[in-house]
Amino acid sequence: MDILTPEQRSKTMSRIRSRNTKPELLVRRYLYEHGFRYRVNVKTLPGTPDIALRKYHTVIFINGCFWHGHSCLKGKRPKTNSEFWIQKILRNQTRDEEVRIKLRQLGWRTMVVWECQLTPKRREKTLEEIVYLLNSAFLDKYRKKTTTYQEEDDSLSIAAEDFPIYGE
Repeated sequence: MDILTPEQRSKTMSRIRSRNTKPELLVRRYLYEHGFRYRVNVKTLPGTPDIALRKYHTVIFINGCFWHGHSCLKGKRPKTNSEFWIQKILRNQTRDEEVRIKLRQLGWRTMVVWECQLTPKRREKTLEEIVYLLNSAFLDKYRKKTTTYQEEDDSLSIAAEDFPIYGE
């Protein structure tokens, strides 16, 4: 049984934001301080990602553990009206997976950061991993475009010789 009246519950739930949440602001501030430029809530992409980095062809979703059914303490389901919440969270998870598939088909990399990964204990490590993955994505993007030189004949001379002999 809910300890709040329907009016109190409605007021509480209406104050929950879907954009510019504290975890989002933490990630965005860190990325900006480290030289990354991004767009926020890009409506032209499937799922309206929280952060889109065009240069890295990567989108970042910052998910609340409760709303997206993460298997941590913050993702614990409520005991009241449990059937409703189970269905709601399952719909969110299904939609999240469909959006990630669509983005990958469009050539975008997807990254999900969970709210629990941004607790003070784990925050620095998580943010460093985001930067590492973005840099890896950038390198992979250009690594694919370059072709590697392969020698066909091992008997070819070396380009830089120890002592070049002139005049012969």
